Amino acid sequence: MRLARTGIAILVTALVAWPALAAAQEPVRDFTQLNTRLKPGDTVWVTDAQGREVKGTIFSLATEALTLEGRSGRTYGPSDVTTIQVRRADSLRNGALIGLGIGGGLALAGCLGSVDSDDAGWCVLAALFYGGVGAGIGVGIDAMTTGKKIMAYRAPGPSGAPSARVSFAPVITPRARGVAVLFSF
Repeated sequence: MRLARTGIAILVTALVAWPALAAAQEPVRDFTQLNTRLKPGDTVWVTDAQGREVKGTIFSLATEALTLEGRSGRTYGPSDVTTIQVRRADSLRNGALIGLGIGGGLALAGCLGSVDSDDAGWCVLAALFYGGVGAGIGVGIDAMTTGKKIMAYRAPGPSGAPSARVSFAPVITPRARGVAVLFSF
């Protein structure tokens, strides 16, 4: 029974510590493809060619122009914009699942490590209760966060070439730990 408890504790720890996989989309580099990432009504942050950032809501989106709502009703063309960012809301589901895993997993691991095999039923009830509490806390935290800005458009560099970028990602396998580095030009 001790081996089973140790295995469960290791499994719970591995699930809690598992790194989240990032699957971010690359920003579009062609102004005509903005409609694949943005739509009228989205709030965006536009950085113009002079480096000024303007926050606004998209009024209209055409293949060669982006018009923001407001008093100015500013229209941007491909040569006027260096970047466009948009804020995407975070789902409450992932906060609930993370809270459920942490609360229930820690309760289950702690309970199984300290009780006899006859009282294992209480461990399941404790895991369900604390998993529910953790899910509630996770939803509360997710509801308070505003989401993150993502890059929807990045203008190509001089003569149409994209700019250089460096990306880092954690690599964790049973035999190795490290960092993957991606260079893109």
